[in-house]
Amino acid sequence: MADQSLSDQERAELEQLRAEKAAREEAEAAARERAELEQLREEQAQAEHDAAVDARIEAARQRMEPDDDLKMPLPQKIILLICIVIFVVVLFYFFL
Repeated sequence: MADQSLSDQERAELEQLRAEKAAREEAEAAARERAELEQLREEQAQAEHDAAVDARIEAARQRMEPDDDLKMPLPQKIILLICIVIFVVVLFYFFL
Protein backbone atom coordinates (compact mmCIF):
# COMPACT_ATOMS: atom_id res chain seq x y z
CA MET A 1 0.00 0.00 0.00
CA ALA A 2 1.04 3.55 0.67
CA ASP A 3 2.96 2.43 3.78
CA GLN A 4 5.94 1.65 1.49
CA SER A 5 6.75 5.30 0.85
CA LEU A 6 6.42 6.49 4.47
CA SER A 7 9.36 7.21 6.70
CA ASP A 8 9.82 5.46 10.04
CA GLN A 9 8.59 8.54 11.90
CA GLU A 10 5.49 8.79 9.70
CA ARG A 11 4.78 5.08 10.18
CA ALA A 12 5.08 5.44 13.94
CA GLU A 13 2.75 8.44 13.86
CA LEU A 14 0.29 6.52 11.66
CA GLU A 15 0.36 3.53 14.03
CA GLN A 16 -0.15 5.86 16.99
CA LEU A 17 -3.15 7.48 15.27
CA ARG A 18 -4.60 4.07 14.44
CA ALA A 19 -4.15 2.96 18.07
CA GLU A 20 -5.84 6.15 19.31
CA LYS A 21 -8.71 5.60 16.86
CA ALA A 22 -9.09 1.98 18.00
CA ALA A 23 -9.05 3.05 21.67
CA ARG A 24 -11.65 5.75 20.95
CA GLU A 25 -13.88 3.26 19.12
CA GLU A 26 -13.55 0.78 22.01
CA ALA A 27 -14.47 3.50 24.50
CA GLU A 28 -17.50 4.47 22.40
CA ALA A 29 -18.58 0.82 22.14
CA ALA A 30 -18.17 0.37 25.90
CA ALA A 31 -20.22 3.54 26.53
CA ARG A 32 -22.96 2.27 24.20
CA GLU A 33 -22.98 -1.09 25.99
CA ARG A 34 -23.17 0.60 29.41
CA ALA A 35 -26.05 2.78 28.21
CA GLU A 36 -27.85 -0.27 26.81
CA LEU A 37 -27.25 -2.19 30.06
CA GLU A 38 -28.62 0.72 32.10
CA GLN A 39 -31.67 0.92 29.84
CA LEU A 40 -32.28 -2.82 30.19
CA ARG A 41 -31.96 -2.55 33.99
CA GLU A 42 -34.49 0.30 34.01
CA GLU A 43 -36.88 -1.71 31.84
CA GLN A 44 -36.49 -4.72 34.13
CA ALA A 45 -37.09 -2.60 37.22
CA GLN A 46 -40.17 -1.06 35.59
CA ALA A 47 -41.47 -4.51 34.64
CA GLU A 48 -40.95 -5.75 38.21
CA HIS A 49 -42.68 -2.66 39.58
CA ASP A 50 -45.60 -3.14 37.18
CA ALA A 51 -45.86 -6.81 38.17
CA ALA A 52 -45.90 -5.87 41.87
CA VAL A 53 -48.60 -3.25 41.25
CA ASP A 54 -50.66 -5.74 39.25
CA ALA A 55 -50.29 -8.32 42.04
CA ARG A 56 -51.47 -5.79 44.65
CA ILE A 57 -54.42 -4.78 42.48
CA GLU A 58 -55.36 -8.43 41.93
CA ALA A 59 -55.09 -9.16 45.67
CA ALA A 60 -57.29 -6.16 46.48
CA ARG A 61 -59.80 -7.23 43.83
CA GLN A 62 -59.89 -10.75 45.28
CA ARG A 63 -60.60 -9.36 48.75
CA MET A 64 -63.34 -7.03 47.53
CA GLU A 65 -65.18 -9.54 45.38
CA PRO A 66 -67.28 -12.10 47.20
CA ASP A 67 -66.77 -15.71 46.38
CA ASP A 68 -68.77 -18.85 47.05
CA ASP A 69 -68.07 -18.71 50.79
CA LEU A 70 -70.97 -16.45 51.78
CA LYS A 71 -72.37 -18.75 54.45
CA MET A 72 -73.05 -17.28 57.88
CA PRO A 73 -71.68 -19.14 60.86
CA LEU A 74 -74.26 -20.80 63.11
CA PRO A 75 -73.83 -18.43 66.09
CA GLN A 76 -74.43 -15.47 63.82
CA LYS A 77 -77.63 -17.08 62.51
CA ILE A 78 -78.82 -17.71 66.09
CA ILE A 79 -78.18 -14.09 67.13
CA LEU A 80 -79.94 -12.82 64.02
CA LEU A 81 -82.94 -15.07 64.74
CA ILE A 82 -83.09 -13.85 68.36
CA CYS A 83 -83.03 -10.21 67.18
CA ILE A 84 -85.87 -10.86 64.74
CA VAL A 85 -87.95 -12.59 67.43
CA ILE A 86 -87.40 -9.69 69.86
CA PHE A 87 -88.35 -7.21 67.13
CA VAL A 88 -91.57 -9.08 66.34
CA VAL A 89 -92.47 -9.32 70.06
CA VAL A 90 -91.91 -5.57 70.49
CA LEU A 91 -94.09 -4.85 67.45
CA PHE A 92 -96.90 -7.02 68.81
CA TYR A 93 -96.61 -5.33 72.22
CA PHE A 94 -97.01 -1.85 70.74
CA PHE A 95 -99.79 -2.66 68.32
CA LEU A 96 -101.88 -4.83 70.59
